[in-house]
Amino acid sequence: MQTIDRSQMLKIEPYLYEIERSFRSDMRVPARVFATEKMLKEIGIDRSLWQLVNITTLPGIVGYAFAMPDIHEGYGFPIGGVAATAIDHGGAISPGGIGYDINCGVRLLAANNEFEEIKKSLDALATALFHAVPSGVGRGGKLVLKERELDHVLAEGAPYMLKKGYGERTDIEFCEEHGCMSGANPDRVSEKAKNRGTDQLGTLGSGNHFLEVQKVAEIFDQEVASTMGLRMNQVTVMIHCGSRGLGHQTCTDYVRDFMPLLKKWNIELPDRELVCAPFNSQEGQNYFAAMQAASNFAWANRHLIGHWVRESWQKILGNGAQLNLIYDVSHNIGKKEKHSINGSELELLVHRKGATRSFGPGRPELPAKYHAIGQPVLIPGTMGTASYVLVGTKKGMDLSFGTCCHGAGRRMSRVQAKKTVRGSALRGQLEKKGIVVRCDSDAGLAEEAPTAYKDVEEVVQVVHDAHLARKVARLEPIAVIKGG
Repeated sequence: MQTIDRSQMLKIEPYLYEIERSFRSDMRVPARVFATEKMLKEIGIDRSLWQLVNITTLPGIVGYAFAMPDIHEGYGFPIGGVAATAIDHGGAISPGGIGYDINCGVRLLAANNEFEEIKKSLDALATALFHAVPSGVGRGGKLVLKERELDHVLAEGAPYMLKKGYGERTDIEFCEEHGCMSGANPDRVSEKAKNRGTDQLGTLGSGNHFLEVQKVAEIFDQEVASTMGLRMNQVTVMIHCGSRGLGHQTCTDYVRDFMPLLKKWNIELPDRELVCAPFNSQEGQNYFAAMQAASNFAWANRHLIGHWVRESWQKILGNGAQLNLIYDVSHNIGKKEKHSINGSELELLVHRKGATRSFGPGRPELPAKYHAIGQPVLIPGTMGTASYVLVGTKKGMDLSFGTCCHGAGRRMSRVQAKKTVRGSALRGQLEKKGIVVRCDSDAGLAEEAPTAYKDVEEVVQVVHDAHLARKVARLEPIAVIKGG
């Protein structure tokens, strides 16, 4: 197995390491990793750093290929990998650089209740949420779309769901891209992909996707937290899911379509999983339009889940109980963005795979409410550990195209986790800590055990100390809803 160790890396500054361009003759730019010395030892066990070096060979790549502190091995790109290609200078688009679960992301809602107010209702609340939001492999939802309706979702995203009577207007205002990428084209999504998505709106799926009720346990920046609408002991709800089978099939389709065309484009790659197309080619544009459509599906999915959560919330706690959206961020997506490269502003296609946009103050893409403080950044932990709310920084814009990590990052495979952890024992441990668990499958719990992931506290501290984003609040789980 091809790996890279610490001796082959240059320390640029605390928490930032570089694999120089001279490391391999086919590298177009250097590769950079945000981590601690301790983290690098663990990262070096799998192929993720080698995959990072492979990214540097993409046509049109600029600046650096980046790895966030939650990096681990993925398909083509490592998860936690970031690369920007210059659109008008031969830049490529790579499905593996965006991921199979297109626009997997995190949505955070804040309640007008404090923990003590809902403590006695927590069991009933968790049960109601578990039944309202279907979860698990292949599980369909309460809403089954006809083909024409699905095309509207793919073209219009979350705003279409609002038009149909689901959710609230602020759900659009505080969602990345306002819940819709305007270049989406449903015709570029295959019938097979559409068929997989017909009944999956408003569902979590399986794996690391979850619905979690939390409480604000610590605040690091009172002023920013107040601007967001967060306070100590407040209850929050975090939703983590993406485009389900529709997004997965879309990635599968275009990886297959691009493979035989590499010779036509004169593209040579060190790993076929990096398969890509020139962004401005017809094929590249087709994939980008399909990816945007799948992204719109994912935003509509989280939007609808938010609607079902609000209904359950009020059913258990009364009509006065409210949930307001703090923000919705994406972490498997490709975006056209303008960034400064060597003093010149260029339009780039930024691939973020298992990485979250973390724009600093002043960016026009941000809602007016967050314009002065920067974009809210949501980094979920694992069951039994904390999640974090952060905010983007101006320095982060220069360091990493305004990007930071998306979670703790796996340190062992799901198969290994199931061999190491007994799901029933984990369920008992979580319940002893006062965390209500709703999951049909003990095996599903074992796959996502905290020990299967890196230490989220260490990962977030790297993000904060490296100035990619700064900490605002720490959230602790009080109820976990998962699919098996």
